[in-house]
Amino acid sequence: MQVSVIITCHNYARYLSRAIRSAVNQTIDKKDYEIIVVNDGSTDETARVMSSFSGFIKQINLKENLGLSVARNEGIKKAIGRYVINLDADDYFDDNLLFVESMFLNFNASWDAVSCDYYLVDESENHLKRVSGELKPIACGVMFRTDRLFEIGLYDENFKMREEEDLRIRFEKNHIIKNIELPLYRYRKHDNNMTNNKKGMMEYKKILNRKHNGKK
Repeated sequence: MQVSVIITCHNYARYLSRAIRSAVNQTIDKKDYEIIVVNDGSTDETARVMSSFSGFIKQINLKENLGLSVARNEGIKKAIGRYVINLDADDYFDDNLLFVESMFLNFNASWDAVSCDYYLVDESENHLKRVSGELKPIACGVMFRTDRLFEIGLYDENFKMREEEDLRIRFEKNHIIKNIELPLYRYRKHDNNMTNNKKGMMEYKKILNRKHNGKK
């Protein structure tokens, strides 16, 4: 098994089908990857959407909302792929993402992870802006060597926000992330993006600084 795709979802049923379809419709051979969907205690129609894709995905249903870090870790622990990549339930992949990123890791043994550029898209999936995955990294669309994630202890479950920043800081202390200048990921902008919670983002920025820089 080459790649494990981890999709985490908390009350994003309205977007989840699009995310799963984008993972199902990859150009890489179907036998070379798996899709794991983690329902993080959703109270909407997430479970029903997951059931409609039961032949294509592995399902993990958490009984309560434990947060993104916990949900991602649960998915990674069940992954059997050589590589692992996150996909948020409100985003989606270009059809070629898994093929391209896994190929780069296969041919570059010194790379521990690979990211890509991405498009910001609106609710109607119109492309708003192309963004560099190197200059403005995000948590998803980054393909990691699975064993490297276990080496650093996976996601810190104390982080309810900015978990990807904490993981990247710890990962890059001893490991290399390279970026491919192809826009293979689609990051959906909408009113309910977690990053719109300015108060929460500021609080976890302080926690991040205390953990890594000793700053208050």
